[in-house]
Amino acid sequence: MSKLTKNQKLALSKIEAGKTYTLKEASALVKDISTTKFDSSVDIDVRLGVDPRKANQMVRGVVSLPHGTGKQIKVLALVNPDQEAAAKEAGADYVGLDEYIDKIKGGWTDVDVIITQPAIMGKIGALGRVLGPRGLMPNPKSGTVTNDVATAVKEVKQGKIDFKVDKAGIVHTSIGKVSFAPEQIRDNAKEFVNTLMKLKPTAAKGTYIKSVYLSSTMSPGLKIDPKSVEEN
Repeated sequence: MSKLTKNQKLALSKIEAGKTYTLKEASALVKDISTTKFDSSVDIDVRLGVDPRKANQMVRGVVSLPHGTGKQIKVLALVNPDQEAAAKEAGADYVGLDEYIDKIKGGWTDVDVIITQPAIMGKIGALGRVLGPRGLMPNPKSGTVTNDVATAVKEVKQGKIDFKVDKAGIVHTSIGKVSFAPEQIRDNAKEFVNTLMKLKPTAAKGTYIKSVYLSSTMSPGLKIDPKSVEEN
């Protein structure tokens, strides 16, 4: 095992072993235990009481974070010519169709989100092998296949993210940056967990939110009391 750095030891000294924090406490502490020299992402991990192998217990959705993610999201809008101007005005970084389909076929995937129209999905289906493994395939459920491309682009740019429970029953996503104020981290975390609550499958029995952890890039995780998410 590699030795802990001085900053890592200092960060660990600020964490009480075995303690379960309130969301308010963790939102402030996660800033103090970040040891990176760059503006780290703040991540949340929620373990759900579901069996993702069963279709009726799959949890997937979208959420618009009140304070955004703090990340500059690069958006590609694959649209017909009549939608290009609106997509550009909405803030899309790349706009077009056939030329970008050819680029993707050649291995280009230097974007974070791809938004398109339902009528174009027939052309994009062939890109599944490239886009699928990278989580870039447009999907109606995540709002990235829509006739209102301009609105979808604006929402993504403002902090709308999509998420999906993994095989272990955990939903993991970034909800901000260490440079955010504690209140902003807390607001984003609350919005995310509350969205998960609304998506609880009727087939899920027992405890739904099993555990919640907050961390920053390369920092230890802070265990949070799920009940504290409901507090004002």
